[in-house]
Amino acid sequence: MSLLDHLSEHHLLVKYTTKNEMEKETRDEGNIRKEDQCNTVKGLKENWQKWANNHSEYQKHNPFSNNRTVTVQFQKGEEGYGRPREGSRTQQSGHSAHAHLEKEVDELCMIIKSIGEAGGDGQTRVAFGPLFERYVAISNKLVGILLRARKHGRISFEGEMLWQRRDDDVIITLLE
Repeated sequence: MSLLDHLSEHHLLVKYTTKNEMEKETRDEGNIRKEDQCNTVKGLKENWQKWANNHSEYQKHNPFSNNRTVTVQFQKGEEGYGRPREGSRTQQSGHSAHAHLEKEVDELCMIIKSIGEAGGDGQTRVAFGPLFERYVAISNKLVGILLRARKHGRISFEGEMLWQRRDDDVIITLLE
């Protein structure tokens, strides 16, 4: 039997008091609510055990843990392969990054709409050079955002990559 098991059987009380509580205790001898001042060792033990169990469960899925037991491994092509666990901080971070990039693509489309010229077909067009000059004050990631917007079908332009000065005359078309 461990010391914590032995102590928790007797429900020893650990008392936390401040100076004000000590003064009040001397005035109101016997009128102090025990649940306000005391925690049982049993409660401390339960909290520690809960943390230890949660940590052990986390370590089972941690690829950098030395005592990792392989629990669920997905094969290529299966539903969960290459994706973070549901509800994990990694998944939350991915969702917030996706939302942030979507906001930047929306902002880029708005700028193209504001500085571009409407064509006869109703689509707005702008050359890469003027767009670069305008957008560089907002963000230094213009080409990456352009590539993402094209991937999602919101804009189109010729070529795989756009380079400053070399591709200043390439036309970017807003497809919305």
